[in-house]
Amino acid sequence: MELVGIAKRKSAAAVAEAVRAGLRRVGESYVQEAARKLPELEALLAESGTAPPRRHFVGRLQRNKARDALRLFDVIESVDRLDLALELERRAATTSRTLDALLQVDLAGEPSKGGVAPGELARLFDACGKLERLRVRGLMAIPPASDDPERSRPWFAKLRELRDALGAGGAELRELSMGMSADFEIAIEEGATWVRVGTALFGPREAA
Repeated sequence: MELVGIAKRKSAAAVAEAVRAGLRRVGESYVQEAARKLPELEALLAESGTAPPRRHFVGRLQRNKARDALRLFDVIESVDRLDLALELERRAATTSRTLDALLQVDLAGEPSKGGVAPGELARLFDACGKLERLRVRGLMAIPPASDDPERSRPWFAKLRELRDALGAGGAELRELSMGMSADFEIAIEEGATWVRVGTALFGPREAA
């Protein structure tokens, strides 16, 4: 299991401190914020001779931001529709690189969070499997908000079941990105390979 430190509205200096302390993956939710912050982060880390982290995009991604996202990130965790996957594929082909991605699943029918419906997941996965530059490594989900972390458990278990069902066809799907500051321990118990932690790592978010 690996920690993805969610750095939304956190300064480059705060993120650099966490990376120097051992954080290996950093997540951002907004392309424009990342475009401002990540170059500064790289410069700060270079000053101390610290290797840069892997960079994850975890927010809703619009097609018109695909080019910038490809430039800024190593992993896109929120691919939830074919037109986005195709745009990322097209952009990746122009730079001769490959891009790791997760398919985001809307487990509870909450369109405001993004994600493909569970019943459409296999179709999207099969379509993405025909792409050369976009490599689907696993699944991501955000369960409904709750004051009780245990209420997240059935959703985490469901995501694991969906991942395993796709893998039964021979696909190599290792990653499960699930769990945040309030429920990451439950997510780990249910098989998370990446947990997305912001507040518990960096403290309350700064004002936008």
